[in-house]
Amino acid sequence: DAGAGAAETPAKPVTLLVIQDDDYDWPRILQGATLRDGRGIRVVQTGWTAIEVHVSTYSTAGCCVEVSRPAKSASGAQGAVQRYPATVQPDFVLIRNEVKTPTFDGRGLLSGLLFAGIPAMNSLESVLFFCERPVVAGQLQRLQRRLGAEVFPVVPQHFASSSRSLMYGYTFPAVVKVGSAHAGAGKMRISDHRQMSDFRSVLEMMPAEHCTVEPFVKGESDLRIQKIGQHYRAFRRMGISGDWKTNTGTSIMDEIECSDLWQRWADEAAAMFGGLDILTVDAIVEEASGKELILEVNGTSSGLHPDCADADNAHLCDLLLDRMNAAFADVPPVPQA
Repeated sequence: DAGAGAAETPAKPVTLLVIQDDDYDWPRILQGATLRDGRGIRVVQTGWTAIEVHVSTYSTAGCCVEVSRPAKSASGAQGAVQRYPATVQPDFVLIRNEVKTPTFDGRGLLSGLLFAGIPAMNSLESVLFFCERPVVAGQLQRLQRRLGAEVFPVVPQHFASSSRSLMYGYTFPAVVKVGSAHAGAGKMRISDHRQMSDFRSVLEMMPAEHCTVEPFVKGESDLRIQKIGQHYRAFRRMGISGDWKTNTGTSIMDEIECSDLWQRWADEAAAMFGGLDILTVDAIVEEASGKELILEVNGTSSGLHPDCADADNAHLCDLLLDRMNAAFADVPPVPQA
């Protein structure tokens, strides 16, 4: 009968937009995955530079993302979009690349997704906050005030909204970070107050930029604490090139046991901005004292160690399906009379 035929009609799949243009094949990672209600998942993987966003509140079209090309690493696995350019209407978003870099600013695109109210992992609101590093640093300082420096030790910092307010009065050498410095770019080591004066004159040429300053810590190693849902990892990085920026020079990075304290760092940071499913805490171990100091926290775009990437992408996949099921497939229980 007609009712039985309608029941057998496959439900429309949900569309997942993955912003990751540098690595991994999300159509293949999610191949065959379904929601708990049986719906399939249509995966569109691309990069920030390959999309445009438009949203209408007065029509059924809602949010439309114009995708000019797939991500370089994405395959044509079953469930993926096969033809480009394509117009997609995402139901859920996973962002694994930085929105703002030294050469690109995708905050306008992110604002369109926020305007549309599309659910995401991490939340789009938290992704927006992470576009401004001083906002994140302020949250870390707040956690230190609440927990104490013994539990949550954060490197001291000075914020200046412009060159005119740059009045750093702490120790030298120091490190200045212009704007939302990313991956080693926009950072400079300052030896003394004379060099700081020279830097201030350079900052005058960037009137729209703020900066932060922190004491330079000579480190014996760096720490990275990774949290994906309830899965934790810890890594120790040793620079071998002599570059004070160990994230840009040659280094060796090994997985080590994650201590209870480091796990607490990740748990406390995960409560920021309403909750973070994906994050990494970066810290430095001071050479002279062995003291550990938290430098920063990274959010949804946190990279994975190549040796652990397959397992960690599987954790991300499981967590993503949990979040998508919560958004689309899980029906709340009917209250009992």
